[in-house]
Amino acid sequence: VIEALKKRTATFLAKQGRRPRLMVTKIGKDVHDRGFMVVASASEDIGFDVDISPMFQTPEEAAKMAIENDVHVVGASSLAAGHKSLIPSLIEELGKIGGKEIIVVAGGVIPPGDYDFLFKAGVKAVFGPGTPITDSADRTMSLLEEKYL
Repeated sequence: VIEALKKRTATFLAKQGRRPRLMVTKIGKDVHDRGFMVVASASEDIGFDVDISPMFQTPEEAAKMAIENDVHVVGASSLAAGHKSLIPSLIEELGKIGGKEIIVVAGGVIPPGDYDFLFKAGVKAVFGPGTPITDSADRTMSLLEEKYL
């Protein structure tokens, strides 16, 4: 599975002239960073270019960093129950400053009952606790392939 994902990121590079670029961010006051650091590291191993935002960003700061770093995808991590306000605010901010095309995915401790709320707000995928990295990378690559290839 990992080799297949590496081939897909290499194909993206060949066709787009650059690797798929992912920014992982912790917005709000959530101090738990292990999960999103694991995602960042594994994504690099698979072939993504990865930007890691500083902790405690506002949605506005995260959106600005995503635009400045010219990312394809923002992975917003939430463990502190702020996902229903912070992630939609991030999507709104991206739209305001020219980042409407950036794909937003969410991960962390998000109750399954809140997934539809996030999808309606513009989130393209939600990865709950225990999601294998290969599954989240596969879904993220599928979103990128649908949009860019």
